[in-house]
Amino acid sequence: MTLTIIDAPKDLLGKEGLKIGPSAWMEITQKRINTFAEATGDYQWIHIDEARAKAGPFGATIAHGYLTLSLAAKLMPEILEVKGLKMGINYGTDRVRFLNPVKSGARVRGHGEFLEIKEVTGGYQSTLRVTIEIEGEEKPACIVDTISRYYP
Repeated sequence: MTLTIIDAPKDLLGKEGLKIGPSAWMEITQKRINTFAEATGDYQWIHIDEARAKAGPFGATIAHGYLTLSLAAKLMPEILEVKGLKMGINYGTDRVRFLNPVKSGARVRGHGEFLEIKEVTGGYQSTLRVTIEIEGEEKPACIVDTISRYYP
């Protein structure tokens, strides 16, 4: 795990192109997948029916795409800390792609690259491309451009 520490929001300026991470590896258990299904009401068999999924196209159950996407919120604090904040907010996302399914039992981790940093009223906004990779796989699970605002 590699944590990048930024001492103040203004110090984000000029960081375009900076690569950060990776986070620690995290196992995607069937329990986590089932809990996500319960939270969202998405009970599609490819996620929760282990016997049927074993005979399906991936040979196992797979995590929901939105479960994989939501992991950006867990993994980002492991790769980036911005100090000197009154408040930091998730402002949104751009361009989300699910490139490879995450099978139950697989391990994932995240890393990022700053695409854009700009001043906004009262603070600073960063666009960080977060890539969630799967251990042992060539293609990542998910790539998302996360937009965060930092208010000193």
